Amino acid sequence: MNARERFGIPHDSVITIAGTVGVGKSTMTKALSDALSFRTSFEKVDTNPYLDKFYHDFERWSFHLQIYFLAERFKEQKKIFEYGGGFIQDRSIYEDTGIFAKMHHEKGNMSQTDYDTYTSLFDAMVMTPYFPHPDLLIYLEGSFEDIIDRIKERGRPMEQQTPVEYWEEMFKRYENWIDNFNSCPVLRLNIADYDLLQDETTIEPVLEKVGHFIQQSRKWRSSHLIT
Repeated sequence: MNARERFGIPHDSVITIAGTVGVGKSTMTKALSDALSFRTSFEKVDTNPYLDKFYHDFERWSFHLQIYFLAERFKEQKKIFEYGGGFIQDRSIYEDTGIFAKMHHEKGNMSQTDYDTYTSLFDAMVMTPYFPHPDLLIYLEGSFEDIIDRIKERGRPMEQQTPVEYWEEMFKRYENWIDNFNSCPVLRLNIADYDLLQDETTIEPVLEKVGHFIQQSRKWRSSHLIT
């Protein structure tokens, strides 16, 4: 019996991993995909033409960066469901507007006109009955100190040059965002409760929780469709 059958995870499930920078989304994505034999959908960081420019000039490039991310994630979401599911997705489309665009607007890095244009486009693309939402969003959380340590460990130059105040601001905004998120079911996991790099078996209790959440979610959807 494979892991999908053992934990009752449907073969067409779509699971999205969310959380602030450095929390371990890519590691969790790979671990779940390996355990479930699912495809992966990773955030395209290295091919993003605006990312380096953005870290050097937030005000000049924040709008361009957000539009690029929105377009890429929307295309990726469409591809995932055209395949028929069976995907683990690194970062959600919801974070773009709920955290990043909102943060840059409030901090003065994005004009009111640009922000209104962005949110209008996001709503037209995502906040409709036709947009395919994931079965489950796994939110990875941990202490701010642990997350900063992870950012330092992976050593990306553009992240090392970013003031720690920026990461603290993002950390707080993520916590506020997830407390009010309701577009799909949410499973919150603390990064202190598992160590996928040192012990692969710590994915087992995660899979058990994932199976339970997805089964409950699909039962809820079915009952509401019937009524």
